[in-house]
Amino acid sequence: MANITVPLLGLIDTGISGHLGKTEYIGAISVGTMMFNIIYWNFGFLRMGTSGITAQAFGAANFTQAATTLVRAVSLALLIALAIIVLQFPLQWIALEVISPSPEVLSLAQRYFYICVWNAPAILATMAIHGWFLGMQDSTRPMYISIAVNIANIIISLTTVFVLDMGFIGIAIGTVLASYIGLALGLYFIFTRHKVILRGINPREALRFSDMRQFFNVNRDIFVRSLCLMLVTLFFTAQGARDGDVTLAANTIIMQLFILFSYFMDGFAFAGEALVGKFTGAGDDTNRARCIKALFVWGAVIALCFTAVYATGLNRIFTILTNDSEVITYAMDFYLWSVAIPFASVAAFVWDGIYIGLTATRGMLISIATASVSYFLVFFLLPEDLGNHKLWCAFITYLAMRGITQTILYPSITSNNT
Repeated sequence: MANITVPLLGLIDTGISGHLGKTEYIGAISVGTMMFNIIYWNFGFLRMGTSGITAQAFGAANFTQAATTLVRAVSLALLIALAIIVLQFPLQWIALEVISPSPEVLSLAQRYFYICVWNAPAILATMAIHGWFLGMQDSTRPMYISIAVNIANIIISLTTVFVLDMGFIGIAIGTVLASYIGLALGLYFIFTRHKVILRGINPREALRFSDMRQFFNVNRDIFVRSLCLMLVTLFFTAQGARDGDVTLAANTIIMQLFILFSYFMDGFAFAGEALVGKFTGAGDDTNRARCIKALFVWGAVIALCFTAVYATGLNRIFTILTNDSEVITYAMDFYLWSVAIPFASVAAFVWDGIYIGLTATRGMLISIATASVSYFLVFFLLPEDLGNHKLWCAFITYLAMRGITQTILYPSITSNNT
C-alpha cells in the first residue's frame, strides 16, 4: 500500500505537466526527475543495506545492533545530502550535459533542479528510515509516511500550479515541501515507538569506522549496482532526448507503466527483504524457502494483472497522462514493448528483495552488470533503422536478464548462507 502511492505521485506530476499546454513540460519533468535519479539511485544502499542488516539483527533478537544501524544510516544520509547541496551546480551541469535535452526542456529542468535539490536531506534520511522500519518488520509506518508524502505533494502541487498560478515551478515546490513532511513523520514514529531501544545506543561507538565494516561492505556492492542502474536509465533518457521532444515525452509516459508496476512489485520485494532477512538471522531455512515461494506466486499474479490492464487499456492510460495527440499516437507505436514490461521484470524485483534479505549484495551486483552489458549489446548491435524500437528492445532485454542471472546465481548463494 505504501508503494502504490509513490507511482501515483509520478503519474500526477506527469499528468499536471502534460496538461500545461506544452510538450516541453513533460520532457522537463522527465529530465528533472532523471537528474535526481542519477544522484539518489547511487545512494539506494541507505534503504536496502539498512533493511537487510536490520532484519537479520531483528531475527537474531539483537535490537541494539538494529538501533545502531539506524544511527549509522541516517548520519551517513545527512552527510551525503550536505555534499549534494554544496555540489549542486556541477552536478546539474554534468547531468544536463549527458542527457542533452532541447534548449526549451533544459531551461525548465534547471529551474526544477535548483528548487528540488533542497529536499536532499529529507529524501535520503527518509530512505534510511524506511529501510530500518522494514527491517524491524514494520511496514505500517512506511505506509503512513509514503501516503502522507504523496497526498501532501499532490495537494500542494495542484494548489501551486492551478490555484496560485505558479505554473511548472509549482510541481517542484510541492515535491520539496512534501519531502520534509515525510521526514518529520518518520522521526515522530521512531521516537514514539522505539525510544526504549534507542536509549541503549552509544553514538561514539555507533559511528566508529571499525565497527561499521559490515554496513560499508554491504553498501559498497549496492552502490556499484546503483551506478549500473543509473548508467542504463541515463542512457535511455539521453537517447530519447536526442531523438526529439516528442520521443522524449512518449518514452516518459511509457516509462510510467514500468514505474507503476515496479512500485507494486517492490512492495513484495520489501516483504522479501524483511522476512528473508528475519528468517536468515534466526537460522530458519524452512520458513525462508516458503517465503520465497510465496513471493514468486504473488509476483506472477501481479504481473498477469498488469499485463491484462496494459494490453486492453493502453491508449486510455496515455490519454490520462497527456492531451498531446502527437505524443499519444507515437507512444502507441510501442504497444508490444509496453505490454511486455510486467513479465520481463517480475523476477528481477522478487529476487532483489530476497538477495537484500540475505545481504547477498555481490550477487545483485553481478546480475545488474550482466544485464547492463546485455542492454548495450542489444542496442548497438540492432540496425539503426529500428529507431526508438531498438531502445525499448534493449531495455526489455535488460529487465529480463536481471531476473535470469539472479535465478542462476541463487543456488550458490544459499549454499554460502547455510
